[in-house]
Amino acid sequence: MPVRPAPDARSTRADTLLAIALAFSGCIMVALSTSFQPLEAPIWQPLLAAALLPLPLVLRRRFPLAVAACQIAIYMVAGELGVLELYASQVALFMGFYSIGAWDPNRTRAHWARVAIAIFMAGWLATSAVRGFLDPETGERGVSAYFGLLIIQIIVNIAYFGAAWVFGDRAWSSAIERERLAAAHDEIVAQQAQLAEQAVSLERLRIARELHDVVAHHVSAMGVQAGAARRMLAVDADRAADALRHVEQSARDAIGELRALVVTLRADDDGTAATPDLERLPELVEQARAAGQRISLATIGEARRVSPMVGLTGFRVVQEALTNARKHAGPIAQVDVRVRYLPDELEVEVADDGHGGGSGEQGAGAGVMGMRERVSALGGTLDVGPRSRGGWLVRARVPAVSASADD
Repeated sequence: MPVRPAPDARSTRADTLLAIALAFSGCIMVALSTSFQPLEAPIWQPLLAAALLPLPLVLRRRFPLAVAACQIAIYMVAGELGVLELYASQVALFMGFYSIGAWDPNRTRAHWARVAIAIFMAGWLATSAVRGFLDPETGERGVSAYFGLLIIQIIVNIAYFGAAWVFGDRAWSSAIERERLAAAHDEIVAQQAQLAEQAVSLERLRIARELHDVVAHHVSAMGVQAGAARRMLAVDADRAADALRHVEQSARDAIGELRALVVTLRADDDGTAATPDLERLPELVEQARAAGQRISLATIGEARRVSPMVGLTGFRVVQEALTNARKHAGPIAQVDVRVRYLPDELEVEVADDGHGGGSGEQGAGAGVMGMRERVSALGGTLDVGPRSRGGWLVRARVPAVSASADD
């Protein structure tokens, strides 16, 4: 059976303030009533009743049934003694009856307890009605007037207890629904974190496979140049030295790129997939245009060859940014792709205007995490976020000296 959370210190303080406010209001009402309705009992008696009736509300969330029973006892005693304050006391009694439906964890007990209280109060009202009918003053006012007043009291009490019953049940149902939603939210957050972690792991494996492709280029070149140097060493020392210089350069490039992605793991595949680079950006843009995206591609600065790892990172950043633009900005958003060749850096930028009718919702963030890993591994920076004039911007900047001639 679902149970709402136990009340905390904050809710107890709120109930304490409510009880004090109702007790104070009741005492004020008693004092004001004496100006137009003389009291038959000493004034301390209605003041005591007005102060005692709301006090059990301090514990109404923890012991709702006991609080309601205590209030009814005080209410009936004060009513029988003729010292009942009729204004703030009604609010206090309403809160006690309401709290049974809102806070009692045993729903069967809450139901039948309210049924019993309603029957008991109805019986007390009927007894009071009979005694009032037999009162000599009733004849003076008229039987029709008395019964008119009695019918009004019956209607008011039905509405009074009915509203407390309905609102109490609704408060319980709302609290249980909030608990279910909170539990579902926590589960979704946990699953989202797990999916993001799995996606990042897969991305790392893919980076490792691509690292194999890039480094294999240098290793194969080193093998060819070393073989040539071995054959030419006794015949042409200059050509052999030149070949060894190429071996040295390729080794340095390979070591640099290995150091940049040392955090990756080796994937279990054959590593035969071709490694994309900046030269394939026009092909990527054309594929996106064929899917319905509006894309412009601009190259700023004098284009030059960069290392395979830098070219691969630039390509992947653009690819992921276009995918995100299609999902979140919409297929008809205007997307601008810019490749800037700076003196010692390469900058790729993908910006959309955010007016393409996309969902605008954020995903698990695995794509951005993958881009950030790639760029950070090369010693670069990645900026991702909204633009001041609307839309979304992805900008990656990585160090990019020109590639060696053997590449």
